Amino acid sequence: MTFPVFLTTETWAKKGRLLAAASVCAIAATLCHGYTVPAAAQDLTSSLAGNLDPEAELLLESSEITYDFDRDLIVATGDVQVYYDGSTVQAHQIIFDRKSQQLKASGNVIFIESNGNVVRTEEMVLSEDFSEGFARALQIDTTRRTRFLAEQARREGNNVTTIDNGVYTVYTKPTTPPNKPPLWRVRAEKIIHNQQEKIIRFENAAFEVYGQPIAYLPFLSIPDPSVKRKSGFLMPSGIVSDKLGYGVSVPYYWALSPYYDVTTILTPLTKQGVFGDVEYRHRFTTGEVSVSAAGLFQAQPDNFTTDRADDRWRGAVNSSATFNVARDWTLGWDLTYKSDRQFFKDYSFTSFGDNGETSTIYLEGRTDRNALSVKAYAYQISQEDYTDSQFNANGFSPVGSSLQDKQPLVLPVIDYDYVFADPILAGELALTANFTSLTRDETDAFSIDGGSTAKFRGIDGTFSRVSVKGNWRRTFIDPLGQSFTPFAYMRGDLFFLASPDSDVTALTGESFVGRAMPAIGLEYRYPFIATFDGGNQILEPVAQIVARPNEQRIGELPNDDAQSVVFDTTTLFDYDKFSGFDRAEGGTRLNVGLNYKLQLDSGYYVSGLFGRSYQLAGDNSYAIPDILGATQDSGLETTLSDYVGSLYLDTQYGIKVGAQARLDKEDFSVNRIQAQASGIYGPVVSSLAYAFLNAQPDVGIDDPREELLGSASLRLEENWRIFGSMRYDLQNSNIVQDGLGVGYDDEGFSLSVTYAEDRSRNDGDEVNRTLYFRIGLRTIGTTQVSSGALN
Repeated sequence: MTFPVFLTTETWAKKGRLLAAASVCAIAATLCHGYTVPAAAQDLTSSLAGNLDPEAELLLESSEITYDFDRDLIVATGDVQVYYDGSTVQAHQIIFDRKSQQLKASGNVIFIESNGNVVRTEEMVLSEDFSEGFARALQIDTTRRTRFLAEQARREGNNVTTIDNGVYTVYTKPTTPPNKPPLWRVRAEKIIHNQQEKIIRFENAAFEVYGQPIAYLPFLSIPDPSVKRKSGFLMPSGIVSDKLGYGVSVPYYWALSPYYDVTTILTPLTKQGVFGDVEYRHRFTTGEVSVSAAGLFQAQPDNFTTDRADDRWRGAVNSSATFNVARDWTLGWDLTYKSDRQFFKDYSFTSFGDNGETSTIYLEGRTDRNALSVKAYAYQISQEDYTDSQFNANGFSPVGSSLQDKQPLVLPVIDYDYVFADPILAGELALTANFTSLTRDETDAFSIDGGSTAKFRGIDGTFSRVSVKGNWRRTFIDPLGQSFTPFAYMRGDLFFLASPDSDVTALTGESFVGRAMPAIGLEYRYPFIATFDGGNQILEPVAQIVARPNEQRIGELPNDDAQSVVFDTTTLFDYDKFSGFDRAEGGTRLNVGLNYKLQLDSGYYVSGLFGRSYQLAGDNSYAIPDILGATQDSGLETTLSDYVGSLYLDTQYGIKVGAQARLDKEDFSVNRIQAQASGIYGPVVSSLAYAFLNAQPDVGIDDPREELLGSASLRLEENWRIFGSMRYDLQNSNIVQDGLGVGYDDEGFSLSVTYAEDRSRNDGDEVNRTLYFRIGLRTIGTTQVSSGALN
């Protein structure tokens, strides 16, 4: 006899596992938990039936619920929906057989997990205690757009789930054709998930491309979703090189604990032997640290011609770390040592790669109004020594020789910045301090007049400097909108000098030198705003005057951090245009400019600035050469400076253009220009950069330098693209670097092949040619093959 309980759509809510309804929510969870495939698929369902909260609210909705007394069945029919513990089950019918203690959901069954995964099937059957289960035609879509299909799945012994004829693949976004077949998939005859061992095994698996198998894997084992880290082999990659031979990098990951792990990589090379690479990572409560080492005993060292690259043993070590040692305080380092300068170039596939040429240790503390940093730097260059007798200075090592010994050890560099919270004289008062100490083993000197007059990029010995600067400013705005900002600063420097090189006659003979630089000034701005139909524009004249005494001890003190003087619109209104603390601008200077901005309602934006600088009184710091003399071609060395201008255009439709230029004060000829443009138009993405630097005879650069750098990518069809880049030396009419490639990208697969040439390396080869092949399968991994150098 069948007894109708509800004849219309009703809602039934109760705590706990109400009859068998709660079991419905666990059907898919139990089966799906054992149905997971490679690597990225490990974010599949994480909810076991046993993990459902027995105290959670259960809500059941259906068109009709009946009870069959004769067969002891509870039947919910018609748009059945069960909500339980964050999960949802939808089905046409759910039946609980109280005699057999089985629950059956049928008819377009959809299970939506709390983590967003969606399971679809036509029928699911599960025992009351979830230890046994069965489902046919199962499909699982994860939040990472991966998909799992199976003919059937069964669960036995509350531990082992077996999936027959399973497929793992990816699926497309809703914006792409929904029926577009995936390019690749993994098919397995059987997938077995052992929850006790936390292992998923694949039997008779095949990797298929466009439905055709291209690789067979008789047996494959991976960790289940509950295991976040698991020891095992990672995706290999290949190397092809004329100097190294052929090789395959085989990485193995060791999950030693939840807090630390090790990755080891062995790369057999047909010409050089076995290259070893190991990286240890350890995570702490307050930070993390890593230690890496790579190297080999070269079988054919004579293949290399650069300094020490032909040694038998070559390698490098690296350590990096960052720790939050206290509130607002961070301690870290990035340290690298390599056996020779070209190690990272020759063995570019090392796990930690080329971190540049700088090793750093730092301690930093920051709050809203102040910051303190303590850093130390060491430099291990990659440039090889060379011979160039043209610029040798008498009494010093030749230019191009002993380049490593000419690099300083900087220990420490201390920077402190503080902004006072309360106004001082109704204005803002800020404090800046710097302490720098460096040691160099070899004087770096050159000459442009046959050797008789030396110029110094660096001097051997130990030099220390402490600088303290207080800066005050206040802004007034009158009823007309004019802005007046008076300012003042006071700076003091103490130098400690110790050079054993008696040939350096440029420096003062004193071991302790003091220097002071007070200044007062005023900045004036008067913006004119004009609004019109379609936008607005602002025209703003700016004038700034700084009065101070002459700079002291020019040419008698070392200069390591103020060698670069770039005069453009970004530095036009700087109180002091030197890049560092070793120089202090003196004299009275007037800086003027005209600022223009245009904003259109359509999204176009244009801004520009044009101006120049005037030395009104006192000695011009940029006209008096120091031990290097880099300021004499800066555009500031005369009473009337060069003109500087900038322009920036943003169309808001993918086209951006920016430029900085310095024009000669006499005839407006270009002395320096940097311009760049980027654009996206239809299938084309491109960028173009241009740089021109005029001759600087005072530092030995007699010819202009001019280069063009461009790159572009063209999408041919939905997934195919070609791309290329080129760096061209316009002055010498030669290609410095160039590259060309083709790529394919879709929802789950990427492929690219690139060929590149480099003529800028100083390693004995006229041209370094590289062929790079990369293939990536989303959620599984990426592998690559690099040719190294094909010369």
